[in-house]
Parts: sequence; structure tokens; C-alpha cells
Amino acid sequence: MKVDSALEEHFEEMGDNHASSAEDTPLREDAFVLSDEEKIKRIKGSVKEIMLTLGLDLDDDSLKGTPNRVAKMFVDEIFGGLHPNRRPKASTFENKYKYGEMLVEKNITLYSTCEHHLLPIVGRAHVAYISNGTVVGLSKMNRIVDYFAKRPQVQERLNIQIVRELQKVLGTEDVACVIDAKHLCVNSRGIRDIESSTVTAEYGGKFKDDAVRKEFLNFINLDTNF
Repeated sequence: MKVDSALEEHFEEMGDNHASSAEDTPLREDAFVLSDEEKIKRIKGSVKEIMLTLGLDLDDDSLKGTPNRVAKMFVDEIFGGLHPNRRPKASTFENKYKYGEMLVEKNITLYSTCEHHLLPIVGRAHVAYISNGTVVGLSKMNRIVDYFAKRPQVQERLNIQIVRELQKVLGTEDVACVIDAKHLCVNSRGIRDIESSTVTAEYGGKFKDDAVRKEFLNFINLDTNF
């Protein structure tokens, strides 16, 4: 089967260690052989079997459409960021105004899915960079967060993927991201602690300096000892 250029580039970037690298979402090499329509059809059948196994009556008006709804949601929405063809095109521009301080986009709404229980992760991402001559459209920062969030995730990996993508787009190491999110695998099952949230951070380049990192954390109103 022919593999398009976006997929070729995707697997070239992942290299031979794609299944074990902490920075990459674990994907099989045949992950995109099936079309979205074929995936929806297969997942629909699997969800139907799960529901039947649980003893649910799929002839009920409220339930009979659930397998198809779940399948479409998985492929088109909450796991849509698995496909490299959906990677946002992040156009960059010359920093003509010579702005040399950090730019912070805070409180980016984040919806992801825990890969251990397939339950929601809901929170905020705060992203910053210091231009080395290039800037990116503000909405593209939100789109990059959304793209990597729309896949089965662990928060640490998501944090790293966002930073690495922006470093690549902007051509600079000076990128940082802090994520503060609630995990429903903690909040709604197991310990069922509805108050706790998880905070992770990834700092690159100048953000590893204490003063720069503290300035960023002050911007987003987090404890500067973090």
C-alpha cells in the first residue's frame, strides 16, 4: 500500500526506536494502513461486543447508536491527533518588531485521554518561547497543544511533545510548557480524589536558567519554587 509523504516523514522522525522512545507515542508501523472509515467500522464492532458482554440491550433506543458514536469519536475526535496528516501547519514570520522578551500563551484549554484507562485528562497548558528572529501565530500554539493532546497520552510525554514541536517550528531551544491537569483515572475511580491535579513542566534553552524560569512561572501565577 502506498504511504503518503506525511506518513513517510512521520516514521523517519520516529526512527527504529519508535515503540520505546519516551518522547513518541507508541505506534505500530502499520498504524495508518487502514482508512478512517475502516477503523470506525472495526471499532464499532468492538464497542458493540463490549456493551453486549456487559449485558446491555442494544435494541434500546438510547443505546443502539452508541457503538457508532464511540467509534467516530475515537477516530475523528479524541484520538484524531494520532494521524500525522492532522499535524497543524505552523507558519512562522520574521520578528520584525525585534521583540526580545518571552511570549507566553497561558490557560490553553487541554483535553486529552489517559492511555492507561482511556479516561479523560482535563486541564490547562501554559506555553512560552523567546524568539531568536522567528515568531509563530498565537493560535498555532493552541493548535499544537490540541494536536498532541488528541491521542492516548501520559502527561509527561504530552509536555515534551509540545515543547519539541515548538522548538522545531521556531528553530530555537528557548521554549517552555507547564501543564496542570486533572486525571479522571484518579478523580473518578481508584482513590477517587476529586481535588488533586497533576503539574508537569518541560524547559528548554534559556528557560533552564532560574531567573527566566521564575519569570515564566510568575506570568502564569504558579509557585516560583516549582
